[in-house]
Amino acid sequence: MSAEVGRFDEDGADEVFRALAEPRRRAILRLVGAHELAAGEIAGAFEISRPAVSQHLGVLRAAGLVRERRSGTRRLYRAEPSGVEQARRALAGIWSSALDRAARLAEEETP
Repeated sequence: MSAEVGRFDEDGADEVFRALAEPRRRAILRLVGAHELAAGEIAGAFEISRPAVSQHLGVLRAAGLVRERRSGTRRLYRAEPSGVEQARRALAGIWSSALDRAARLAEEETP
């Protein structure tokens, strides 16, 4: 595993994975991944209350996965590239470790 792949804040990664464990949060992140959306636009994409969407946005924001910008009375949300990158690095580290273990096991089984 390269040093670049292995470098991430363990606590931050845990918070990111907890945030992404909820399917609606992953859906919200997909919505705001390409462009900025107002909280009301995000809420309109789901059959849950606006306060519930606000709670999901709060969890995503606390995990560093989305950023909020205020424009007048509107709150606009967009994916936070550094938070998404941290999740990618954490997953790459897990995947790399699993591949290394699989390679060692295969080598051990080879006569």
